[in-house]
Amino acid sequence: MQDKWLEDRVAYIRGLKSPNDHQRLLLLLNDKKDATNDDRRKLVALIHAEKAADRAQRAKASVAKIVNAEKQAVRKRRDHELYQSAGLLILAGLVDTKTGKPTIDRGELLGALLGLAKVPSDDSRRRDWKRAGDALLVELEKEGR
Repeated sequence: MQDKWLEDRVAYIRGLKSPNDHQRLLLLLNDKKDATNDDRRKLVALIHAEKAADRAQRAKASVAKIVNAEKQAVRKRRDHELYQSAGLLILAGLVDTKTGKPTIDRGELLGALLGLAKVPSDDSRRRDWKRAGDALLVELEKEGR
């Protein structure tokens, strides 16, 4: 197993454009035909260091994979919320389902949304809008949509 790992690692290092100093020394000592005990001791130490570097590199890749998966999950949740918001515009008839384009002028739609954003949360119109929206959502839920 040690020989197979060393053989594979030596092949990997030979394929590098610019191996570091300890990798170059590992290649030199590995290729040395008349190695002394001191050379073998150094080679063993370099092999240990290279194995540690390999483990560290795999650990970093594993951590990066975990971090990226978490970022992707957060992005996926955000995208889901955005799709649901777009779905509300479709339910209101403000966006065409097939094309995804507004059914009214974009400026008009934006202006209406800006007006809605300015209405205080305790305004009675907001309660009326919520009642109407909740009723439509319940109706659609009953229909299975």
